Amino acid sequence: MTAVTRLLIANRGEIVSRIARSARRMGITTIAVYSDADRDGPHVAACDECAAIGGATPADSYLRIDRILAAASASQADAVHPGYGFLAENAAFAAAVTAAGLTFVGPPAAAIATMGDKARARERVAAAGVPIVPGFDGDAQDEASLVAAANRIGYPVMVKAAAGGGGRGMRCVTSPGQLPEALRAAAAEAAKAFGDGRLILERALVGPRHVEIQLLADAAGHVIHLGERDCSVQRRYQKIVEEAPSPAVDPPLRERMGQTAVAVARAIGYVGAGTVEFLLDGAGRFYFMEMNTRLQVEHPVTELVTGLDLVEQQLRVARGEPLALAQADVRIGGHALEARLCAEEPADDFLPRLGEVLDWRPDELTRCDHALAPGLPVTPYYDSLLAKVVAHGATRAEAIDKLARALDRTVLLGVASNRAFLARLLRHPAFAAGSAVSTGFVANHFGDGASRSEPPGPLVWLLAAWLSVAAAPEGECIAPGWRGWSPGPALPTPWRLDWQAPEALRQTARSRAGRAYLGSAEALLEAGTERVRIRGQPVPPRTDGEADVGGQAIPYRYVWRERMLWLHTRQADFQFCCRRREASQPAEAAGSGGNDLRAAISGRVIEVAVSAGARIAAGQRLLVLEAMKMEQELRAAGPGQVSAVEVRVGDQVAPGQLLVRLERGS
Repeated sequence: MTAVTRLLIANRGEIVSRIARSARRMGITTIAVYSDADRDGPHVAACDECAAIGGATPADSYLRIDRILAAASASQADAVHPGYGFLAENAAFAAAVTAAGLTFVGPPAAAIATMGDKARARERVAAAGVPIVPGFDGDAQDEASLVAAANRIGYPVMVKAAAGGGGRGMRCVTSPGQLPEALRAAAAEAAKAFGDGRLILERALVGPRHVEIQLLADAAGHVIHLGERDCSVQRRYQKIVEEAPSPAVDPPLRERMGQTAVAVARAIGYVGAGTVEFLLDGAGRFYFMEMNTRLQVEHPVTELVTGLDLVEQQLRVARGEPLALAQADVRIGGHALEARLCAEEPADDFLPRLGEVLDWRPDELTRCDHALAPGLPVTPYYDSLLAKVVAHGATRAEAIDKLARALDRTVLLGVASNRAFLARLLRHPAFAAGSAVSTGFVANHFGDGASRSEPPGPLVWLLAAWLSVAAAPEGECIAPGWRGWSPGPALPTPWRLDWQAPEALRQTARSRAGRAYLGSAEALLEAGTERVRIRGQPVPPRTDGEADVGGQAIPYRYVWRERMLWLHTRQADFQFCCRRREASQPAEAAGSGGNDLRAAISGRVIEVAVSAGARIAAGQRLLVLEAMKMEQELRAAGPGQVSAVEVRVGDQVAPGQLLVRLERGS
């Protein structure tokens, strides 16, 4: 048996808090590491001790093997848990931890290396008789060889990074003309993300499901599976909703997929918790896609349906203990779903968003794995995942309902998120049916920005208007019972709000104004010819409240940041700019420079593809921005000419910042 008494967790965010929770219950002291950007992060407080590893970017901190090992030595750790992401599937890191005399809570470095290279993994499992998607995983990486391979495979074809995952370096190509640019872009992205630009090609299956099998293996060669998870609901090839069991898998298919996954693990001498991922077609045929040699983001759904703590199992295996259960002991009870709460704007093609968490309150009736707190900055350095909301029910319908209601009640203000979109997705009839879910679900049912978001309704506008005057920050010095009190008839108070709409909804009316007549327990709101009575008193910021707006009860919560009012409702979260003290702006003065290209996200410029004086065509790539491990290509809306390029590679830009001056023309 190996002693695991002091565990360093080489990661950040919610997974650190999750691992620490199980380790503490097992009597293990936990040690967090933190970058300069995470000095006050909640994951640091979740552990017993902490160690600085410097830097702000991942390359300067969480990806620095030398600094993590130095922190482990200084803190007298005897084991290291990599979590997921960063170095979790880095064979060199696993080997370095072991060479330093520490216990690596994960599989052997050789197993990580085998499965970390998608090309070699395909060869290995195919040799073991496991079905794989037809494709190309050869050494020839020149464009001519890849184009020829794609022609043999047939279109549509998937271009994938040989050395990575998580949707990075991945492109779906539907025609030969798209392939050369897709190859160049995927290789460049893979090289930046994984230090390896090699690619593989696979035939793109039409409407498959993404189904994965959770494994546990001990050092004695005992391997079992814990059933499947369905991870088909994705955006940008990244999962956002996962569930267990899959509505498309019956017991015989579960057994076939499970035993295939067990065979893969045995073939490479796997130890610990791992996941074999498959693509499942409509006829029940499944194909090996990859193996994740680590704990998965979506592991909570398996924990809820099996009753097992997967982190505890990892730690026990790392100590040399044999698995305490056999395959026959595994039971699947009920149904569980997980939704990934991310800092992004669904309406704007799920582009990441930055900000500061001003208010955070998870639902109390379901599981929420997170490392959030008011005051936490959401920076461009790390992944956009903020929290995981997880629900369990006796049936799939019950679990869906619980999760949707939990998302309704989850409060996150200060940074845009996909909270309301996730709830809308869960309530879509096609998702409830289950049978129509595939990896194309979001594209098929939420294909444009308008379907992924909606503007504030008339009552929400009035609720925001009421709060903008009745709960204005300057009124906090007045006792709540006296706010709105007047010895005579209520005097009109003007209100004027601008909704901070996503780019996709900028054609919607975004400004409204009117007057409010405040009383001590009610108010009359005017907006044009509309007059609506609001009953209630505004609650303090960061407090649950409810107002009767025109006879309809609306639960709400809000917070101010200078002139910005962040408003939570069950429908969605909205950001309004309060402008009632500003002079009205003539319409002709609003907005100039409509031809210019501006940043929609905060990020770093990683490519400038044009120069001043260049003629451009519609759809031509102009710039590439990177934020939160995601790249955004900015393309020309129409033909024209570049007047000036205002940024350089390496510049950090903010939303609305001018990037390229353009003159439109044919």
